[in-house]
This record gives sequence, structure tokens and C-alpha cells, in this order.
Amino acid sequence: MDTPATPRSIDAVLADARGRIDRLEPAEAAARMAAGALLVDTRPVAQREADGEVPGALLVERNVLEWRLDPASDARLPQATDHDVEVIVLCNEGYASSLAADSLRGLGLHRATDVVGGYRAWAAAGLPTTRDSA
Repeated sequence: MDTPATPRSIDAVLADARGRIDRLEPAEAAARMAAGALLVDTRPVAQREADGEVPGALLVERNVLEWRLDPASDARLPQATDHDVEVIVLCNEGYASSLAADSLRGLGLHRATDVVGGYRAWAAAGLPTTRDSA
């Protein structure tokens, strides 16, 4: 039986994950999306319905993210063409997305990153959302 890992706080785990990714401010994420990067919104459907969505974002629930974006997975999405795809993960506030982006990097998606401040920062920056057209 393996020895359990030394207990760590989520803050320490998050700091380690963020040390491995180059996070993007919302405007830079929007520019990269316009240049072809995949913006992947992992927020639950109820949250997207309540707050709006980013037009053109790929909607992938967090619990299946790795399977949908791993180019070697039988459950991958058509956009998961290879390990060089630029994936920008978006959550509500930019915490869970950092952990998710780091997980994708662990699969070899070396360009995976996330949005500082998440959807809330995206919307606050005045970037397009479906809430704008409501």
C-alpha cells in the first residue's frame, strides 16, 4: 500500500499549479481566442444560464474535461486534434480553471492555460457575453 501524501492546503496546490501555467488576463485571452485558441468554459450549466456565456466558447463540464480534450482519448472532441492545441480554460472566478489547465498540461497539452479572474473578470472587462445581447 502506498503511503499517503503529506497533507497540503488547497492554497499550496493552487500555487503550484499556477507556477506551471502562464495565465492570461481577459483581454489577452479574447485576443488569443480570436487568433484560434480554444476558450473552454467549464462552469456548470446552471451558472452559465444565470450569468451568461462567452460567444464561441467550447462548453465542457469540468468532470469530463480531460477526456474531451486528450487527443488520445476515445471520448475526445473534434477540436482536440493534437497536443499543440492552445486551450484556455474559463471558470467562474479563475481558481478551478488553474487546476484544470494544469491537469491538461499533465496530459501533454503544453499550451493549456486559464483566465485570471475567470468569467467574472471577462464580463467586468466588457468583453462579449450572451448577457450583453439579452
